[in-house]
Amino acid sequence: MKCFLGAVSVFGPGLPGWAASRAILAGTQPWAMAEALPPAPAIVAPGDRRRAGATTRFALAAASEATEAEPDRAALETFFASGNGDGAVVGGILDALHDAQGVVSPTQFHNSVHNAAAGYWHIAVGSTMPSVSLGGHDGAFAAGLLAAMGAVATRGRAVLLVAYDTPMTAPLSGVRTTAFPFATACLLRPAAEGAQAMLELRYVAEPAPETTPADALDALAPGNPAARALPLLRAVAAGRPAQIRLPLLPDAHLDLRVTPC
Repeated sequence: MKCFLGAVSVFGPGLPGWAASRAILAGTQPWAMAEALPPAPAIVAPGDRRRAGATTRFALAAASEATEAEPDRAALETFFASGNGDGAVVGGILDALHDAQGVVSPTQFHNSVHNAAAGYWHIAVGSTMPSVSLGGHDGAFAAGLLAAMGAVATRGRAVLLVAYDTPMTAPLSGVRTTAFPFATACLLRPAAEGAQAMLELRYVAEPAPETTPADALDALAPGNPAARALPLLRAVAAGRPAQIRLPLLPDAHLDLRVTPC
């Protein structure tokens, strides 16, 4: 499959948005570990903003940055991909169920569903376009990219892919470690006009080959399912061609070829 990458965004440790992070991703400025804080989702109405948790805020920040130049955000079909969903919210609900009274907050329940971030986004921009929310464990970004590029190829229209994950709370964090928050979004188009890169994707029914991180920034990728997007983000930031192998399943991966436009 083939499509074109328009705008892109990133929020993670020491990566506070695409504009501020592009030189770091390209390797022309040093990267330093810094806490990733969830940006305020300005696009969301004040009432919904108060209800949105950190996981949703990261997703909305990435989606907002990648679509800043879009004249009609509501016209975009969306794919939201997350390996964990909102683990902090799910953990809070499980804690509440262990309490003697067992009272679950309606807001927590509202935020616990896997498509909560997509719901906030579509309400905020007034969109009734199709939306898919995917899991995929550690392969969530790859699963989202495969689905989104499939939509571009079959329907011939732009789609928005958002990948995001945040750390789980204890005791879930003991069995599902996510080291830091990370979110990214990619605006994918069927045509090359205004694109940053052409993407070509191939499914390979073999495990992804082992790779050695080139530096500390590359080493972030295994720490968060959404951070598996880092090789793509770095290639786009540097304007260089790349062949990237994205883990999808234990016995399969995606072969992604990036060609600058």
